[in-house]
Amino acid sequence: MPVLAVTKERRAGETRVAVTPDAAKKLIALGLEVVVEAGAGLAAAATDADYEAAGARLVRAPAEAVTGADILLKVRGPTEEEIGALKAGAIVVGLLNPFQDRETMEALARHGATVFAMELVPRITRAQVMDALSSQANLAGYRAVIEAAGVYGRALPMMMTAAGTVAAAKVFVMGAGVAGLQAIATARRLGAVVTATDVRPAAKEQVESLGAKFVAVEDEEFKAAETTSGYAKPMSEAYQAKQAALVGEHIKKQDIVVTTALIPGRLAPKLVSAEHVASMKAGSVLVDLAVEQGGNVVGAKTGEIVEIGGVKIVGIPNLPGRVAADASALYARNLTAFVGLLVKDGAVAPDFEDEILQAALIARDGAITHALLKPV
Repeated sequence: MPVLAVTKERRAGETRVAVTPDAAKKLIALGLEVVVEAGAGLAAAATDADYEAAGARLVRAPAEAVTGADILLKVRGPTEEEIGALKAGAIVVGLLNPFQDRETMEALARHGATVFAMELVPRITRAQVMDALSSQANLAGYRAVIEAAGVYGRALPMMMTAAGTVAAAKVFVMGAGVAGLQAIATARRLGAVVTATDVRPAAKEQVESLGAKFVAVEDEEFKAAETTSGYAKPMSEAYQAKQAALVGEHIKKQDIVVTTALIPGRLAPKLVSAEHVASMKAGSVLVDLAVEQGGNVVGAKTGEIVEIGGVKIVGIPNLPGRVAADASALYARNLTAFVGLLVKDGAVAPDFEDEILQAALIARDGAITHALLKPV
């Protein structure tokens, strides 16, 4: 019987787990033996007893879980110890951050692992249930507004009291992908007046459907600013200048700004300049969801709340990890669906011609195979 291993996440601040007890049951039903390192799910409200009740086998150490495993499922990249314990040809699947964490990708390739990055799963209909970026971004967008509300020194909704009226906060969301749309929806639920911007034309209707106002320079370049896979294209310097001017005027009036813009394989684009920050009123808050990829806000720092002229820039990494139980449950469902492509009739038999596996494949047979990661 093929063995699937789950270990505790050891990257700093990671609270999620790759497989929940419910997911373990489904993986076992596929004909796999599920081996879980003790304590792997505790930060995500999944106890060892829950895993045992689901039919998983518990072990004490990560190497004990990984040794002999055919598949290793992770949230973040594996540790050196885990890589060293892998058998040649073992499959590793996770949110591996391949473009930034080249060292781990190369170590896995040298060890002979077959490596799949969940963030590279294509956005096609058949792969929707495997779209880990979207499942985690949804929670990140929600949590960004909660964090902003916690840092902001005032109420978000309008409140009418005998002592007077409290004005509703003005929230501006930059980037209306999955995270941005959830941030808009959350801010609206909390009673804020919400505006949003994005370079993709399709975003306008989505933003307005949530009751927010759309803000963008809507010229010809804007109308062609989306790839066939649904991602934003990098914009020209001329467009960026026009958009920056529009945003510059708008941002002065905002109480909370949430930035969510990411381009796969690149550093995050700078959306909020030092001048923008300086123009904001004291007490305003910016939350940078892209801080781990270089940040959208000039001055943002990973893991810190930076205050400049009374304006607070929040750079909390791994926002989904702040709702670890739900984030793990959704991610585990993404992984369970993906594992379904790796297992057939109780045996590990991936079809490398499958378009989903082809898109997500990072390394195989001792070498990096992804075109964007191959040595020049």
